[in-house]
This record gives sequence, structure tokens and C-alpha cells, in this order.
Amino acid sequence: MRKRSAKPAKRPVRGYTIGRRSFAKISAVEGIALTEEMDRDFREFERKGITPKERRAAIAQKYGKG
Repeated sequence: MRKRSAKPAKRPVRGYTIGRRSFAKISAVEGIALTEEMDRDFREFERKGITPKERRAAIAQKYGKG
């Protein structure tokens, strides 16, 4: 009679971050594209090295509904 091995432990769920280029390629398939202004904004965020929280706040302030 064969011994049954224990099920492997489930790995914790983690997020996955893709880069701007990869996101642009995926979005192109969906027919979505950033404007030149948005692209400049994101390049500026990277240049400044701001945190994700700061990025979200800047995007919400500039593009969000009042």
C-alpha cells in the first residue's frame, strides 16, 4: 500500500507589479492608450521617485472628479 504524501502548503497570495511598457502593451490590446500628458506625468513620477501613495494622490488631484 502506498503512502499518501501531505498536500503542499498553500503559498500566500501576493500582488504582481508590471512596468509601464508592459502595461502599455496590455492596454493596447484593449484599445486603451495614455495621452502624452499622462505619459509625461508618469515619467516625472519615476524621475522624482515618489511613493505609490503620492502617485495616487497626484493622479486623483489632477484627473479626479471634483
